[in-house]
Amino acid sequence: MSDGHDHGSAAVAQHAGVAYKRRLLAAFGLIGGFFLIELVGGLLANSLALLSDAGHMLTDVIGIGMALAAIQAASTHRPDRQRSFGLYRLEILAALANAGLLTALAGYVIYESIRRLSAPPEVSGVPMLIIGVLGLLVNLVAFWLLRGGKDASLNIQGAYLEVLADLMASVGVVIAAAILQLTGFARIDPIFAIAIGLFILPRALRLGGKAVRVLLQAAPAEVDVTGLATELARVEGVADVHDLHVWTLTSGMEVASVHVRLQPRADGHRTLDRTRQLLRDTYGIEHATVQVEPDEHADCDDCAKMRW
Repeated sequence: MSDGHDHGSAAVAQHAGVAYKRRLLAAFGLIGGFFLIELVGGLLANSLALLSDAGHMLTDVIGIGMALAAIQAASTHRPDRQRSFGLYRLEILAALANAGLLTALAGYVIYESIRRLSAPPEVSGVPMLIIGVLGLLVNLVAFWLLRGGKDASLNIQGAYLEVLADLMASVGVVIAAAILQLTGFARIDPIFAIAIGLFILPRALRLGGKAVRVLLQAAPAEVDVTGLATELARVEGVADVHDLHVWTLTSGMEVASVHVRLQPRADGHRTLDRTRQLLRDTYGIEHATVQVEPDEHADCDDCAKMRW
């Protein structure tokens, strides 16, 4: 006897992304337009901090674009026989790509900044300050647009983290420009560029780690699999638990499969219902497949290796 839920929980998982699609579009247009302004301004001012912020804005544009594409694909391509889970994993792939872009950008900025420390070029402080302030305002608006959905989807969280990092980078550009204008200390530009890179790098690595964890089908960090197995074994009617697997399909959609062997004369239907209720109410796992086996069932050797 087995049970699998329909894809209603997957639809719920994608609802937040679809709900924030307009905000993502607004942020995409806002940041994309200002990227061009900041790129030209950075070249004219010869500011590495400004150019690094422009480069980060470019990754924002690419990252938010991928987030939008993943949401669109997941919401329009419904599950079918060949893709029973639809395209929900696209958001995880987009988040991993975002993390890769951020990591590459941070590495380049740090490398180029260290190189410039030994021979800092002349930097124009006034254009750098004006564009830095404008960039800060643009990032504040984009940050506000995405802040509400950051916990609903790993994909939106990736876009949010990029905008947050860019917001902090803009703050650094403004401070560096002000110091440069007041003191003429040219090395402040690469120093703040290094600070921007070091701020971006750990956040990118954490985002990438989350995406890789999902792709490797590791159990969600918040789920104690050993504790879950213990609780399943205590369910009335359950004699044995084995082959328990818990993983994340996409943001907000945890999946589980498990075999439970019944006690003699136990009611299989009631045991199945109690097992599903435990998974749903205590662990938030709505999409579960539970294989209920009779007490005389002869188990296989491989299954025994996964017994809890």
